[in-house]
Amino acid sequence: MSTTLAGAAFAKGHGTENDFVILPDPDGALPLTAERVAALCDRRAGIGADGVLRVVRSAKHPDAAAQADAAEWFMDYWNADGSIAEMCGNGIRVFLRYLTEAGLAAGSAGTAGAEITIATRSGLRTGRMGETIAVQMGTPALLGTTGAQLGGVGYPGVAADAGNPHLVCPVPAGELAGLDLTAPPGIDPVVFPHGANVEFVTEVPEPVPGADRHVAMRVYERGAGETRSCGSGVCAVAAVVLGEAGETAGTVAVDVLGGRLTATVDGDSLILAGPAVIVATGTLA
Repeated sequence: MSTTLAGAAFAKGHGTENDFVILPDPDGALPLTAERVAALCDRRAGIGADGVLRVVRSAKHPDAAAQADAAEWFMDYWNADGSIAEMCGNGIRVFLRYLTEAGLAAGSAGTAGAEITIATRSGLRTGRMGETIAVQMGTPALLGTTGAQLGGVGYPGVAADAGNPHLVCPVPAGELAGLDLTAPPGIDPVVFPHGANVEFVTEVPEPVPGADRHVAMRVYERGAGETRSCGSGVCAVAAVVLGEAGETAGTVAVDVLGGRLTATVDGDSLILAGPAVIVATGTLA
């Protein structure tokens, strides 16, 4: 096994400007460490990204071997600070786009409407391919009320598990753009012993065709800081918005800094849909 990443192939992709360095590593041979991930994600001295997606066969990674019969590929996701995360909704779509463009998905998986199942640390996820990619994410569990502190102000919110921990906090119209997310919001370490992504959300009055509700969101992601988008955060927001309204089904359009995603909830099903693009490929120096 190599002791360096020099010469390794990489790609760069994003989903609504939530961006990732993609490392194809089918046999799990790359010597990936927290320090190397952080260096790759550094926006001045590295490639720059919100996280790293390692593309490894499920059978070759101890975190996914049990899922190998159902999914050939495992999304080994690392945050920008080098910590390992359970789930990433935008990352899944970028991962799927890479599989098809790199010819790693079997048969006609790259054609519109085809479905691909991948393994993650939160279980199997299946995506439907097209100009946008729609992924069955599973409905987030709402875990009760808590809150966040930001700039000395308290924001009540709802804790949610979307495969990873979230706190969804509504804010009044007009306040969202002015929030200072250069530092992490304070959250209850008893409720969130491993940290959480914190979403601040406000309703948007303009209707979106095909959506029942329309909101805007900003997010501070653990291990990455404020990002332009967060797919699992959109899932959590949709579940909270519909739950607070007493609804068990509906489509929520969520405007993030990098674009728009939709989350469609129907009982125990939640489908996250949005764009995913590969913008560059190369070799690490």
